[in-house]
Amino acid sequence: MSEPIKNRYEFTILFEVENGNPNGDPDAGNMPRIDPETSYGLVTDVCLKRKIRNYIEIAKENQPGYRIYIKDGVPLNRSDAEAYAYLNTDEKSIKDAKKKDNKIDEKIRNFMCQNFYDIRAFGAVMTTFVKAALNCGQVRGPVQLGFARSIDPIVPQEVTITRVAITTEADAEKKGTEMGRKYIVPYALYRAEGYISANLARTVTGFSEDDLTLLWQAVINMFETDHSAARGKMAVRELIVFKHDSELGNCPAYKLFDTIHVERKDRSLPARCYQDYDVTIDTAAIPDGITCTRMI
Repeated sequence: MSEPIKNRYEFTILFEVENGNPNGDPDAGNMPRIDPETSYGLVTDVCLKRKIRNYIEIAKENQPGYRIYIKDGVPLNRSDAEAYAYLNTDEKSIKDAKKKDNKIDEKIRNFMCQNFYDIRAFGAVMTTFVKAALNCGQVRGPVQLGFARSIDPIVPQEVTITRVAITTEADAEKKGTEMGRKYIVPYALYRAEGYISANLARTVTGFSEDDLTLLWQAVINMFETDHSAARGKMAVRELIVFKHDSELGNCPAYKLFDTIHVERKDRSLPARCYQDYDVTIDTAAIPDGITCTRMI
């Protein structure tokens, strides 16, 4: 592993969806998430981090230091038990072990951060250790993402579909097809914003320069290994990165995000492709000590 990062970062992601559902809402029949007051589309931070985790898992294939903690089919306490085993203890004996070693919380946290990329990046709530009254159970990660919001209001469409495969023998005697429904967004461009704390990387998780390079690679490709019929055509179109020349940063994040302008070219027509938008950055408004890079 390389050394922890030494610079604060902010970044903006622009991604699109075409004829798909980018993030269904289980409380609304799995229709695309929207802000009910404005009809702007929403995609949760959890959804985006899932795509990043999936890419890391595929790209690194469980290489040491790059395993994924939050993953399908693996109970969290199974991974937690590895830290106990590494320190020759378990849930029953951890209280006695802590009396003998007052740094055991830090050792467990370091073990989990060193072995699991997503803990090193996003942090985690490790319930096993929380229940054991250990201070390492809640790790705050240096990489944080907000909800993505569409540039324009969206109009989800409910599409009726049919299938010729009938579920039961009884139904097959009565009908030749079955009906179903799915929600799509004809087209939408979404904007998400993120933050990376060099201070938390240095003092808590050890998120490194190599980890940062992998994060940019994962963000750019997070939809490329995750295509499905339900999500339609999704792609990251822009990754704009602001790098501060210090650990704590040179200006508030909002001032940097405000320099990015996304405007629809012709408002008399609904947007149906990325080329319907202009994306510009007001470089003159970026303070000294900060570099801006368009990664795509």
